[in-house]
Amino acid sequence: MNDPLFLGIDGGGTKCRARLHDARSALLGEGSGGPANVRLDPELVWDSILMAIREAMAAARLGEADLKRIHVGMGAAGAGQASSLKRFLSRPHPFASMAVETDAHTAWLGAFGGGDGAILIVGTGSCGYGSVGGRRYYVGGWGYEISDEGSGAAIGRNALRHAIWAYDGRISASALSDALLKEFDNNPERLIDWVGTARGSDYARFAPLVLDHANRRDPLGLALLQSATADLAKVAIRLLDLGAPALCLVGGLAEPLRPWLPPPVQGAITTPAGDALDGAILLARESHERGANA
Repeated sequence: MNDPLFLGIDGGGTKCRARLHDARSALLGEGSGGPANVRLDPELVWDSILMAIREAMAAARLGEADLKRIHVGMGAAGAGQASSLKRFLSRPHPFASMAVETDAHTAWLGAFGGGDGAILIVGTGSCGYGSVGGRRYYVGGWGYEISDEGSGAAIGRNALRHAIWAYDGRISASALSDALLKEFDNNPERLIDWVGTARGSDYARFAPLVLDHANRRDPLGLALLQSATADLAKVAIRLLDLGAPALCLVGGLAEPLRPWLPPPVQGAITTPAGDALDGAILLARESHERGANA
């Protein structure tokens, strides 16, 4: 068969996901792969997304020859950085077409179907994105090194910083700081060696530990989550002030952190119509239609 197929990719800093639909929007298969932030090494990202795509194709009992039938839409972390996106796209692809947008854009497409509204992504990184009257707005999402406040990477990095403070005696130790230091055999030098090669996803793996201790009323855990959600609230309120009528939370840490957000943000939160993969598939369909009408 030569009917077109449509595949969406949600590319995050820790992992990527793929979802394959036929021309009638029936689900054919899903797959997952490794990190797919386009600021990373392009070969690593391509390996990740091809792994996810082939897993989805295997579920649909499709082979390599079917790649040329697939129209791909990808929402990728880091795609807002033009130089990184250009480097990633410099490699030829085997698909019928490929459209790449930021993960924020595809999450918004999935959540609101192209209508007015805003999303707050909270995962390895964080980013606010909204569209009001056809105008796009980005808030944050400049990378964990200088931005991505309230994200898993930011929570993990801040937690390790406070663990060092506790080791020095600058703040009181807690069960959380003890647990964090234990990860490095209570040896700060091992932590510093680790920091030299750590990525955002490496920091983010400590976020569940912080959440767990905060829910058990550990004072450091509580302070870290209060700080993180205060930062997220600033992003959310900026989007609402720009005219977004509603806000959707998306990402792996969205639901765990939701109860910690302040009431003005809580009151604006609504349920998304679809997820980021739905948005990526919509992007693929829009790209295909533009090409067909060109």
